[in-house]
Amino acid sequence: MSATELPKTGFVRLPSIIAPHGPIPVSKSTWWAGIKDGRFPKPVKLGPRITAWRVDDIRALIEKGAV
Repeated sequence: MSATELPKTGFVRLPSIIAPHGPIPVSKSTWWAGIKDGRFPKPVKLGPRITAWRVDDIRALIEKGAV
């Protein structure tokens, strides 16, 4: 999935964000470390076992080139 394939609005789950299927080429551990130190956007809990990110936050991250 590339940045152009992201939905226009809503939420996306982690497999749609990071490599190998997502537009951000980092590992899961790098992604979570980046959230902890503020490089990547914080997730939103949609349920007890469902974590997602706002599409707008992911698009902003890609446009900023912070990856």
